[in-house]
Amino acid sequence: MAMMPNNLLGWLTTVYVVLAFCTALFLGALKALIVGPVAAAILIVGNVAVILGMFPSHVAWTVYTLVKTNRFDIPFKAALALALPALFGLWLGLSVAGSVLVGLGYGFFTPWISTFEAFRYDGESKKFYHCIVDGTWGTIKGSCTVVRDFADMCYHSYPLYLKEVRESPSDEIGKLETQLKTNRMRSEMTGLKMYCRLLHVPGFIIAGLVGLVVHIPLFTAIAVIKSPYMLFKGWYRLIQDLISREGPFLETACIPIAGLTILLWPLVVVGSILGAIFSSIFIGLYAAVVVYQERSFRRGVAYVVAMVAEFDEYTNDGLYLREGTFLPKPRYRKRRASHSPENSVGGSHGKVGSNHGETPAMLVPSLVPSRSVRETIQEVKMVQIWGSAMRACEIRGKELLDAGAISCADLNNFLKAKNENEGAIINVGLPCYSMLLSFLNSIRTGSNGLLLLDGIVVNHLNRPNDKLFDWFFQPLMVLQEQIRALKLEDGEERFLQKLVLYGNDKQRMDAWDNGSVVPEEAVRAAQLQGITRRMTGMLRSVSKFPTYRRRFRQVVKALLAYYADTECPVRSNSIRSVASIENV
Repeated sequence: MAMMPNNLLGWLTTVYVVLAFCTALFLGALKALIVGPVAAAILIVGNVAVILGMFPSHVAWTVYTLVKTNRFDIPFKAALALALPALFGLWLGLSVAGSVLVGLGYGFFTPWISTFEAFRYDGESKKFYHCIVDGTWGTIKGSCTVVRDFADMCYHSYPLYLKEVRESPSDEIGKLETQLKTNRMRSEMTGLKMYCRLLHVPGFIIAGLVGLVVHIPLFTAIAVIKSPYMLFKGWYRLIQDLISREGPFLETACIPIAGLTILLWPLVVVGSILGAIFSSIFIGLYAAVVVYQERSFRRGVAYVVAMVAEFDEYTNDGLYLREGTFLPKPRYRKRRASHSPENSVGGSHGKVGSNHGETPAMLVPSLVPSRSVRETIQEVKMVQIWGSAMRACEIRGKELLDAGAISCADLNNFLKAKNENEGAIINVGLPCYSMLLSFLNSIRTGSNGLLLLDGIVVNHLNRPNDKLFDWFFQPLMVLQEQIRALKLEDGEERFLQKLVLYGNDKQRMDAWDNGSVVPEEAVRAAQLQGITRRMTGMLRSVSKFPTYRRRFRQVVKALLAYYADTECPVRSNSIRSVASIENV
């Protein structure tokens, strides 16, 4: 009898969870039917319009870059020129198809998932309110944001990448080689080398075609054959977590979301198959690159065969099937490249992409016991770092406005700039200045990572588990340690702040008196210049992300509004009118 209250409480909790799940399922489906068509139409029509509208410009920019760059030699340029029509056709087909799939998935499933996420709120009234409201207007706004970010990527980011290819250090090497060709012997040797490389041009093209013909059907077949294993093993893992109340089922508020995961797991399996097909296209085309690098058509064919075996082995490890693969895996590199443990899957049997740095991917989610929500929350999220970086830029910008280091004209020049060279003080200098102050604060506090604005330290233990973040986190840590090793004095720190903010603008550096001291030693000054160049290079790489461009423009508009509030009413009205025009 003493156990009756506990059993009754458990039974009531189960009934409550089932009713909440069914109610959320119905409300989510209703919102998906109402909001989904609108959000999907915005995303599909917007992205397709950007793709088709920018396609002539993309073709012209790409061809111009291929002609101007000295990074590639003539045979490889010829191979790329012959392959460009096929690549452009792939871009049109895959981008339009991807826009349709993303639009349908985002438009119909975001309102559904948002309904279940409302159960994380405390209080029944809040849960009911967010079940009704979440995923409606926010989904439509999110569709507009996706279209804007995609347009930024096509209009701003892609030309910047092409500009880097045209203006690479290889261009200077090419100029030096052109001067050295005045030597007759060198001309003869170069001509012989070019003749030998021209013999490989057919190999480039044939290897890429062989990669496509082999990889697309075989990758698809492997993914389809193993999809039932992924389906039932995923269900088994989720149901096991449900019975044992582990992973996503640990907290009662998250059970409806986990239940939705069980229902939608077949869609995850279908997405993995589509991801395998999509990846096989680029993995197959990489065979042409292998032929170019190795100067051997035989090694390109060996790469095609080896990647099928690598993909089979990768999926075996992800689904906990047999170890290794029975398919042949010939060696296609003259010397096997070293790789870190991070590039392996499942220990020694899951080494993927060790030969060329690429991971052939069927999107196989981890089927190991998942962590609880509380354990996940302890990690620093990428969106948290992104938001902290933008808030830091806004705060540092206000300080610079108050100090007279930057002006309203600088902010307006950035908003009106048509390329990255215009408005460089705001576009490059302000984020670098904010990053430098974060480095200096981290060094002063003796932290073992990067100190964010809100006091959180991001280090190797709590950093986001995100490959994109990995590309920048380690270089940032190396740069911070280099600054720490310099042991800068206060005057040198202020001089470095000037350098990162103004770059080579001597007039602006002389105009801002922040108490800086120019290093007397030439080596010391060169070290500070090197730090500035590395920070600028990192920031230019980050600025190519479309989300960065949109959010940083919001920071600049906030700085304009702050400047308007601190100036006279007449100037305030004019500045606000400029900001309103930019918002339109």
